Amino acid sequence: MAKLSLRDLPLIIEPAELAEQLENPPENLRVVDLCSEQSYQQGHIEGALHAPPQMLVCNIPPAPGRIASVEQLNRLFSFLGLTPDTHFVVYDDEGGGWAGRFIWTLDAIGHSNYSYLNGGLQAWKNEHRPLSKEVPQVPFTDPRVSLDPSVVVEIPDILESLEDPNFVVWDARNPAEYRGEKVTAQKAGHIPGAVNCEWTRLMDHDNGLRIRPDAEAFLAELGLTRDKRIVTHCQSHHRSGFTYLVGKALGFDIKGYHGSWAEWGNDPDTPVEP
Repeated sequence: MAKLSLRDLPLIIEPAELAEQLENPPENLRVVDLCSEQSYQQGHIEGALHAPPQMLVCNIPPAPGRIASVEQLNRLFSFLGLTPDTHFVVYDDEGGGWAGRFIWTLDAIGHSNYSYLNGGLQAWKNEHRPLSKEVPQVPFTDPRVSLDPSVVVEIPDILESLEDPNFVVWDARNPAEYRGEKVTAQKAGHIPGAVNCEWTRLMDHDNGLRIRPDAEAFLAELGLTRDKRIVTHCQSHHRSGFTYLVGKALGFDIKGYHGSWAEWGNDPDTPVEP
């Protein structure tokens, strides 16, 4: 099989496909590691740059998971050497939470050239593929990003859609959070009508944390289908970074709510179901 050009790489790629790209890596390929700093130093995929996940978020209470400032994103993407032609391949070691959040961030700044390494570092290691401790150097660039409000969902966007039968909220938190048994904000419970499907249920735990092969049928049983307008969230839009990614991979009309429950559950005027 001939090596795919970067422009032909699908959203979800396998370790073998990335390894093939790395044999003679194109100049505009950027592999991004979203694991911990310690994990990165112990060994990462050859050529990968480390992006600290906290650079993706604002870290300001009460909703610290909201998207980072434009200035902070410019620093991050300058370090990563962003150009209009850059193709990112992203991975983490937790099954896709931070990698999905990175892809959502790329959508938020209007950059559509990216792929996710299915299963991330876990799948790569399971195939006994090599790791490197070398830290690559790429030329800094001068990106001037702006945020697309059609991607960055806010409270009013959800409120105006709650009565729409074609709209559904995908709550990626665990059932105890969803039911209000575990309290993580001033209010406990969930957004009215939200469907609960914890993020880890979409991972194939017997196959390197890849996206489960029956994801579409599994979600259809919960009412999460291509004909719905879906907004996904968790506590900080970290776990729901993965559910956003899965939705995109399945061709869903899906968006991510970056304020997530930390914002919704602390806002005095938002409706909540127990």
